[in-house]
Amino acid sequence: MKILFTLESSAGMEVKVKQIKGGVTAAKGFKAASTAAGIKYKDRTDMAMIYSEVPCAVAGTFTTNIVKAAPVKWDQHVVYDSKKAQAVIVNAGIANACTGEEGMGYCKATAEKVNKLLQIPTDEVLVASTGVIGMQLPIDRICAGVETMVPQLNGDIESGHNAALAIMTTDTHEKEVAVEIELSGKTVTIGGMCKGSGMIHPNMCTMLSFVTTDAAISQELLLEALKADVEDTYNMISVDGDTSTNDTCLLLANGMAENTKITEKNADYETFTKALRFVNETLAKQMAGDGEGATALFEVKVIGAETKEQAKILSKSVITSSLTKAAIYGHDANWGRILCAMGYSGAQFDPEKVDLFFESAAGKMQIIKDGVAVDYSEEEATKILSEPAVTAIADIKMGAAQATAWGCDLTYDYVKINADYRS
Repeated sequence: MKILFTLESSAGMEVKVKQIKGGVTAAKGFKAASTAAGIKYKDRTDMAMIYSEVPCAVAGTFTTNIVKAAPVKWDQHVVYDSKKAQAVIVNAGIANACTGEEGMGYCKATAEKVNKLLQIPTDEVLVASTGVIGMQLPIDRICAGVETMVPQLNGDIESGHNAALAIMTTDTHEKEVAVEIELSGKTVTIGGMCKGSGMIHPNMCTMLSFVTTDAAISQELLLEALKADVEDTYNMISVDGDTSTNDTCLLLANGMAENTKITEKNADYETFTKALRFVNETLAKQMAGDGEGATALFEVKVIGAETKEQAKILSKSVITSSLTKAAIYGHDANWGRILCAMGYSGAQFDPEKVDLFFESAAGKMQIIKDGVAVDYSEEEATKILSEPAVTAIADIKMGAAQATAWGCDLTYDYVKINADYRS
């Protein structure tokens, strides 16, 4: 089903975006495959492959954790040195992190297997891993998985969907989205998939995210667009405050839509970035809402800020507050925890000017005005906070800037999942 909606450009013009079914195979020329390689999981797929019929301009953002997994180092070389890519190999179950030279050798061996089967240069093959840190990959199974997937590569929606299923770890469901826009009279598609449920507190982007597009755009602008976009999407989510060793977001553009190539920041560039924002924000929110053990997506909007950075700091402080997250789980309008989290964020504001609202599909109500409680119904507040998506809106009355962050509630199941993650 296609849903047409509009986003506003910086010039106040409407950007038409059509949401369509699918993910990474929605864009022209992209194919996907998946297989059960037996890397760690039994009786489920655990490897995926994305392939473009032609070489792509490639952009990527990566974890800022000093401890970087081998695939992160490999992909940084591809993005910043090769600047082109044509295939991505992803495995779930083992992260290939803290694995030394042997782990780097396995990245090369994977790329060499792709090179042998598809004649793609090894430095144009991206690799990504997610799962347990410190274990070595069973490279024989990885290579066998590549051999199985290459003949199965297909551009249909189902193949992309199955790839999204294959990369999950503790995720409870697959995460994908696709949209269509018009650039220079041509239909351009952007599609993506991601995985992420725990160890989510990005400082660049997030766990693993793969976005494909048939847009024709220069590698320089593609990289600039992605780096700017992750600051307001993946960088604004948190599940548990842990920044992964494997955080990777990759964006491939193969130009097969045949639009006039975007080489400058014109109207087509802005339309592209608006659509990219929708794709990445949708994926980011899907991850936040699917946090390990979570029962609710928790959105925090800070409005009336003096600067966007101030609003970002405040909103992220609230979604990372364990006490606030626990209150959301209990459907408890414990607004003091929100104000407290804003207070220790490091951002300056006047707590005696803050207005706070709770909102969900069940309604909207004001909780505090000018820093003190209003006469509200606890019963009505509990009803609002019992929905699967809950928003807190804090107006600090200092200016016109705003920012939104996304997290989830903190439940008993989060501890259960992570207490025996390696079992």
